Amino acid sequence: MRSAIQRGVTLVELMIALVIIAALIMVAMPSFSAWLANAQIRNAAEGILNGMQFARAQAIQRNTPVWFELAANNGWTVTTLVDGSEEELQSRPAEGSATAEATTQPAGATTLTFNGMGWVVPNADSTNSITRVDVESTVVVDGIRPLRITVGPGGAMKMCDPAVADPDPRVCP
Repeated sequence: MRSAIQRGVTLVELMIALVIIAALIMVAMPSFSAWLANAQIRNAAEGILNGMQFARAQAIQRNTPVWFELAANNGWTVTTLVDGSEEELQSRPAEGSATAEATTQPAGATTLTFNGMGWVVPNADSTNSITRVDVESTVVVDGIRPLRITVGPGGAMKMCDPAVADPDPRVCP
């Protein structure tokens, strides 16, 4: 008499595999959440820094004042005057940074103006110029690293990590 050869998996083996997979997912979820929040913080901070650098470069190239305006949703617009009217040079919507939140210093500042030399000058509307942007996550998970963008009076910008100390090159001034 021939014995039957079992093919496939039993229900018990399938349930054990599902329990192991569920346990691995539960262990990995906090790390993944922190990684995702950090990626969104970096995306927002790099986008804001790129907009500021673009505004400064356009001011130097055109030899005319150009201003960077930060929107409430981490998006931005770069504008200049052409023949007496405002012309938008470039804008960025807040893509890929849904949980990142930018806070400016001085509080409430949304505009940064560069002159033809690339230096920061007072805004035409007499509002405070942005000197610092802190980008943090609205999600509360361990392991999240906020980023900071600082703007010097000469127009130099730096993205740094406020949580590190000297001699780390990522230290904030």
